[in-house]
Amino acid sequence: MNAAAPRIALIGLGRMGRSVLLLAEERGWPVVAALNAAAGGPTRERLGEADVAIEFTTPTAAPGNIIACARAGVPVVCGTTGWDAERAHVDREVVTAGGALIASPNFSLGVAIFMLAAERLARLAGNAREFAPHITETHHAHKLDAPSGTARELAHRAGEAFGRPVPITSIRVGAVPGTHELLFDGAFEQIRLTHETRDRRVFAEGALAAAQWIIGRKGVFGMRDLIAGGTAP
Repeated sequence: MNAAAPRIALIGLGRMGRSVLLLAEERGWPVVAALNAAAGGPTRERLGEADVAIEFTTPTAAPGNIIACARAGVPVVCGTTGWDAERAHVDREVVTAGGALIASPNFSLGVAIFMLAAERLARLAGNAREFAPHITETHHAHKLDAPSGTARELAHRAGEAFGRPVPITSIRVGAVPGTHELLFDGAFEQIRLTHETRDRRVFAEGALAAAQWIIGRKGVFGMRDLIAGGTAP
């Protein structure tokens, strides 16, 4: 066991939860609790001696799970998407409880860097006023949401920097883990910024980095904060 590694509570044992579990075990990170839907919501007792919780469940369950963790004094990393309507309320509850949350639709460290680069590129292209932006995102055939949470976040950030909305094209095919492209088309040229996921373990890797980073902090954060503050596990 890695003595420096935090003790983790997993909330949700679906595809992503299992991926985090396997990578944590591979790296010697102790998983002291693993909660599925049947176990009920997280409580201090169910979370055991966890230093941090990693939450990958459903849009209906995530807000309550996050608030419960904050009230139990356990910082939480949340990768569940689809609960944007509850986000402001959840953030307030976390802050009121003196808790800590880092939530993101994509925990890839490369995607976090990609987002920052996309904002810079969109700002420069907007200044030139000669380019038309659009986003193409491709995922496996079984992914239900379209566009993806990552694509929506990319469109929001690029659109703000560029100065107008950025349309998204979604493709669902095969077993593609996830590819996102931000393109700027000019009359005689094209600029293309791409992030390609090669293995779904990249999301688990980022979740573990976020889990270690958030311990000892208070407040609500995103992957931008993690990248700015350092990512070394």
